[in-house]
Amino acid sequence: MPYRPCAGVVLMNGDGRVFAGHRIDNPSDAWQMPQGGLDKGEDPRAAALRELWEETGIPAELCEVVAEAPAWVRYDLPPELVGKIWKGRYGGQVQKWFLVRFHGSDDQVNIATEHPEFDAWRWMTPAEVAAKIVPFKRAVYDEVFASFAGHLAKG
Repeated sequence: MPYRPCAGVVLMNGDGRVFAGHRIDNPSDAWQMPQGGLDKGEDPRAAALRELWEETGIPAELCEVVAEAPAWVRYDLPPELVGKIWKGRYGGQVQKWFLVRFHGSDDQVNIATEHPEFDAWRWMTPAEVAAKIVPFKRAVYDEVFASFAGHLAKG
């Protein structure tokens, strides 16, 4: 099965902590960073900032793109989810990630968006976020955080 093209955002605050949202559709303790599919012909960077806006209410004007992951990363859906997600058209995602510095304040984050994906959010260390992501995405998060490690350590 093909992979769904996607863009993701590692949103970093001034303390070097990373935004994580609790998935509204998952009753477990599943947290993730903003991400979503690319529209046909959409630039991955533009898609990442669009997804950030759609999922957190944070406009691009409050952000600075600091880095782009050097490679696309991919994951496979577990067999029990294939056919249930994305109308059964994809077996996983191929993702381009961007490290984005947030220059706003916490009160400018609004997860009560038109189509909410998160029911809670908080700033976490990269290790905390990686520990809270669903297991089948953990290797992706580890790779993404490794590619941005020099920037994240500086805060």
